[in-house]
Amino acid sequence: MRRTRFDDHQCPIARTADLLADWWMPLVLRELLLGRRRFNDIQQALEINRSVLAQRLARLVEVGVVERRRYQDHPPRYDFEPTDKGRALWDVLGVMWQFGERWLSDEPAAIEMYDRRTGERIEPAVIDRNTGRPLDPTATRRRRTDDPSVIA
Repeated sequence: MRRTRFDDHQCPIARTADLLADWWMPLVLRELLLGRRRFNDIQQALEINRSVLAQRLARLVEVGVVERRRYQDHPPRYDFEPTDKGRALWDVLGVMWQFGERWLSDEPAAIEMYDRRTGERIEPAVIDRNTGRPLDPTATRRRRTDDPSVIA
């Protein structure tokens, strides 16, 4: 079955889903954002097929989420460093973490997110940066940017 692409879709959710569409991509990003940089380390941590990992990393490089940096010449070896664009995805993964912890398991989480400076548990949430209030889907609407009078 051929996958429908949404990378040029008008909806930002569709474009983000296109990037994160398979189950490996968020996990590869999680490892990168939590500090794993080398191919072998990511591959071993995830127990992912090497060719699948190579494809996912190539896609992340292609869209500017990760930069490939050579750390050895003979043989050539690279590590993978998240860009600002890649680090911005931590918000998405943090909310996925919170959702999975709260709604997708009846058992207490085996791992938790915590602040490395204070040691305190972190509970990610999505807020409106303008107001500081949590997002409320019942109070959210869409409109066209080229004509705000048109409700999308």
